[in-house]
Amino acid sequence: MGNPLRDRRTPSELAARGQLIEFSEKIGDFEQLAAIVESDLEALDPDKLPSDWRNATVYGQLAFGFAAAHGGLHPTGLWPAVEGRVAVTVDAVCQRCLEPFQLPLVTELRLVFGGDQAAAVEDAGYEVWEVEQDQFRPMDLVTEALVMAMPLAATHIDNAVCHEPEALEEDSGDRIRPFAALKSQMGKDD
Repeated sequence: MGNPLRDRRTPSELAARGQLIEFSEKIGDFEQLAAIVESDLEALDPDKLPSDWRNATVYGQLAFGFAAAHGGLHPTGLWPAVEGRVAVTVDAVCQRCLEPFQLPLVTELRLVFGGDQAAAVEDAGYEVWEVEQDQFRPMDLVTEALVMAMPLAATHIDNAVCHEPEALEEDSGDRIRPFAALKSQMGKDD
């Protein structure tokens, strides 16, 4: 048997087995997540680039089972579901100070697999995750969860650590002020 995180199975198979997947994988193994981190780090000067960022460890646990649907249309009244937790600390670039920093990503999963009819279990605190094909890789689920956990603009959590870039701190008199003319025009109309 291969790696259960990478094996293709149907959600029903995983749920019927009560599959528990505990994993510790490198961020480089999650291609889409690694590509996002890499494109973010490209903004850094080469001397500030973290050298070993692809070896950051993604930890997690996924527990598959069934969730009961209240008034749903599934023949058994049960939907394949997964609950779990995924965590990793990625190298990122602070969008305020443009310096590298460690960004912890932690996401809790409570998902039910299915289409529109699976929405009947949303009342029980599950989110619906649609599977495009009959089989999927749990790794794809982990990747999507981590990508969704990434902030649009990563910044230091502690503002005391974050500082403005030196270029912005300098107050030079020769700044371009695109709305200065508009301001003077508005003052004349009064």
